[in-house]
Amino acid sequence: MIEVSELTKRYGRTTAVDSLSFSAGAGEVTGFLGPNGAGKSTTLRMMLGLCEPSGGTVTVGGCAFRERRRGLRHVGALLDAGQVHPGRSAGAHLHALARSNRIGRKRVASVLEEVGLAEVAGRRAGGFSLGMRQRLGIAGALLGDPPVLLFDEPLNGLDPQGVLWVRSLFRRLAGEGRVVLVSSHLMAEMEHTADRLVVIGRGRLIAQESVAEFAARAAGAGVSVRTSDAVDARVLAGVLTAEGASVREVGGAGLRVTGISADRIAQLAFAHGLLLGELTTHAASLEQAFLQLTADSVEYPTGAP
Repeated sequence: MIEVSELTKRYGRTTAVDSLSFSAGAGEVTGFLGPNGAGKSTTLRMMLGLCEPSGGTVTVGGCAFRERRRGLRHVGALLDAGQVHPGRSAGAHLHALARSNRIGRKRVASVLEEVGLAEVAGRRAGGFSLGMRQRLGIAGALLGDPPVLLFDEPLNGLDPQGVLWVRSLFRRLAGEGRVVLVSSHLMAEMEHTADRLVVIGRGRLIAQESVAEFAARAAGAGVSVRTSDAVDARVLAGVLTAEGASVREVGGAGLRVTGISADRIAQLAFAHGLLLGELTTHAASLEQAFLQLTADSVEYPTGAP
């Protein structure tokens, strides 16, 4: 479990992370999203003890990462695929990491095979493409077989096959009961990969919920409901409002509902003996929801097209 509590980071007069609190649990992929300059990379660096918080705390598995003697056995991370000495081979790079954490040579061979770099293990990293460097960074994150994994923009430079492989890898790692936190700007991939989202803007929390719940908050999303008559519609509107949904009347017996799933609407209607003649979900993409709900948090907005 990753626990972030009131985490704050200031650089002079600039507040990069502002009283941020969220958690990421085991067994699911958590997408960590936000516009450029939102504070995502700074937050990840504080998780790993690479920069000191101005306030608040962040723990991984119940304690600060700096307290771990063999860090790679507890947390694996890819923050910057370019942070590899260009004159060092892929194999040498991973062997150095392994020795510093008392990890055997067989594990190095295993992760090189897993990321598809076994045949180029002797090549210098300086000659690698961006996609190959990403694979090497992922190998480094996997090296200690850790229960917690952090990835910052892991899909940059990968071809379509590589993107599919990474998607499958993240799902498998989460299925094994690990914590997987992924920061990415590729909304379509997060829509297919993440179970839950943590969305921040200007260093503050905007949302912490499932992908479906976040997308449902976008304008245009929601559920159309039609009951047998206007009386039942008013009754159902009251029931749904009590559940925290937003309800708008559409005609005599129709409702437009946001903030609650179609399945839950059906359950509540059944529980109150209300007959439904229509129950239609109007989905919004994760990208649409992200653009709408983070619009006020964009640091350098562009002009209208």
